[in-house]
Amino acid sequence: MGLRAYGVVVLSMLTGLWIMSGTQRERPILAAIAFEAVRALEANAAARPNDPTATRTLAQAYLDARQPGLAVALVEAAARTASTDVRVRHVYARALVDEGRNGDALAVEADVVAACKPLTDGVPAPPGCDPVLLASSMRRVDILRELVKLGVSDTLAHPEMSLVAYQNATREARVTLQ
Repeated sequence: MGLRAYGVVVLSMLTGLWIMSGTQRERPILAAIAFEAVRALEANAAARPNDPTATRTLAQAYLDARQPGLAVALVEAAARTASTDVRVRHVYARALVDEGRNGDALAVEADVVAACKPLTDGVPAPPGCDPVLLASSMRRVDILRELVKLGVSDTLAHPEMSLVAYQNATREARVTLQ
């Protein structure tokens, strides 16, 4: 067999290997189902940049799609009227937790509690504050405070310590009268 025949055989084998290997595709950031919903929310938030509801809804959709970095970037780049809303700040704190920034999340969530605290005295609070948001924020502050106290900055990286912090923060004392 001549040199030309060996060249054809080698070239055929390389072509076959190339065809069998195919191309590898990366997994999409958002699932196909979530993509359409998120795209509509992105268009809504872009059309109404000063609307805190549009910003909060899109940030929550990013969190639901397990993309906390997109939620953090959205809130940090949002217009001041949207990014200072207490409901947006509450979602932003959750995104920071998912990003592994518990210390920053504690500061943001503590600001939400401080803003909504007048509700406990029956005094009007900023728009968006309600008893459910206040209770959720207070609970999250307690848990984040324990996490920070234990030195856990990334909850997902340290699940055992996170469980300890959660149990410490949610411990209940019961009193029985006899």
